[in-house]
Amino acid sequence: MMETRINRCLERCRAEKRGALVVYVTVGCPSPVESEALIGRLIEAGADMIELGVPFSDPMADGPVIQRAGQLALQAGTTLPEILAIAGRIRKRFPETPLVLFSYYNVLLNYGLDRLGADLRSAGVDGLLAVDLPLEERGEVVPICEANGIQLIPLVSPATSPERAAKIAAGCSGFVYCITVRGVTGVRSSLPPELAAELESAKKACGLPVAAGFGISTPEMARDISFHADAVVVGSAMVRTLLDEGADAAVSLIGSIAAGLRR
Repeated sequence: MMETRINRCLERCRAEKRGALVVYVTVGCPSPVESEALIGRLIEAGADMIELGVPFSDPMADGPVIQRAGQLALQAGTTLPEILAIAGRIRKRFPETPLVLFSYYNVLLNYGLDRLGADLRSAGVDGLLAVDLPLEERGEVVPICEANGIQLIPLVSPATSPERAAKIAAGCSGFVYCITVRGVTGVRSSLPPELAAELESAKKACGLPVAAGFGISTPEMARDISFHADAVVVGSAMVRTLLDEGADAAVSLIGSIAAGLRR
């Protein structure tokens, strides 16, 4: 296994006999300044890894909560260069916390892939997850990530066959992001009973640690999933709490989920 911040983070959590807590933040919501402050507080509250969500005008994979957050971020004038600047400042404050850029592919294409690779590296970003990047178009992205030491994170779902999952994971590293519920992102009240088998299947097919996401909203749910996954991703629940109750409540939620994983 390569010596990277992502790999070290997952190994450390494994040594502590717990799942890693990955927190998704829509950068720029409600404003770039406030989201930068929030990221720092989330790390201090126990987030092991941060997904930097890039707002997009047509977010097909996102449910209403992340869509709303993205609209607020875009209205606040959030741009990819600004997100990378925020990442660079977070990196200086938190030298060991992995940062993964989570974006729709169109935003990256418009920015320019060669420029993106170099700028991700200089900002101290560790991983890239292009949520709608088709397997067939990955040929351009893989060498740019490899040249800049960026780990390309694959995304699989319960509908992905083991054969296709293995193809999706080729050229990727770090972990595989496994969607735990079919459909768009959002908060769920329960998780499907077949989830454990699906996560094991994804881990085996991809040969990578598994991060389970899409729908995790409580410490109990996160802990249950952590018995079958190397990491749990909390996104919509944190963002919804931020939008409805404010930053203090969002930080408190992440603190309680982090504590639940450490029990």
